[in-house]
Amino acid sequence: MSAKDRLLALCVVLVWGINFVVIKVGLHDMPPFLLAGLRFTLVALPAIFFFPRPAIPLRWLLAYGMTMSFGQFGFLFCAIKLGMPAGLASLVIQCQVFFTLLIGAGLLAEKLRWHHIAGMLIATLGMLLLAEGGMAGATAAGMSPLAFMLTLGAALCWAFGNISNKVILAGNGNGGVMSLVVWGALVPILPFLLCSWLFEGRQAIVASLIHIRFATVCALLYLAFLATILGYAIWGDLLARYETWRVAPLALLVPVVGLISAALLLGERLSALQIAGALFIMSGLLVNLFAGRLLARLPARQH
Repeated sequence: MSAKDRLLALCVVLVWGINFVVIKVGLHDMPPFLLAGLRFTLVALPAIFFFPRPAIPLRWLLAYGMTMSFGQFGFLFCAIKLGMPAGLASLVIQCQVFFTLLIGAGLLAEKLRWHHIAGMLIATLGMLLLAEGGMAGATAAGMSPLAFMLTLGAALCWAFGNISNKVILAGNGNGGVMSLVVWGALVPILPFLLCSWLFEGRQAIVASLIHIRFATVCALLYLAFLATILGYAIWGDLLARYETWRVAPLALLVPVVGLISAALLLGERLSALQIAGALFIMSGLLVNLFAGRLLARLPARQH
């Protein structure tokens, strides 16, 4: 990978890591379903004129949009609104890796390797530690059990979205990743706005739009154009030009950036149990990604 492409990849990691802090800022004066609906409106409406509709059945486009976009960000935005720390959210949602492996094994008959199972067990211990430390004192980043479970729900929806994405691109979805992202963003707009009307209420919607702050506008622009359109465009281009193993591991830096940016910009501090849980989850992700590959090289080096 060239130095320029490494820099581009790190810029995407930085954007995606800070994304969780931006969500927290956007949710300060706007309810979660409305914020999500406006975010995907900004993603889809300008961009559908530049990207062709992916040549896939409507049911798969709906499946992708309702899991990757509506489910994931509906749960995530609600979790952060209910007090889930932005830094921990950036880490816990990475459990989508393990959910994707389990769903792939169950629905696509993909084989689980020993390092996948080991990584899951290590990460599960980290999740238990996070849950135990979630109700930490005022000096640490406390979180309610509901916010924690909603974040796991977001990770599960992301995993189902990954499976939909895999089936689409492996079958007849030749329109490209960005076409899928843009047209998939059309799907959750109406469900988000309907949920906002039903659960957040007309009064909250009107007040949020009339009294919208500059910071909220900036958050929406960041979420739509930087984190979604620009981020996915650069990441998709890198995946198209390089082997997956060169690009994918860089995504492990996203929760690192998320935790650091939340500490610096929001003043979030972790308890000792939360730090231990975060380390176990990161270790589980590393084992899942690298352990099998490293051990496969050992016999060759011994000879």
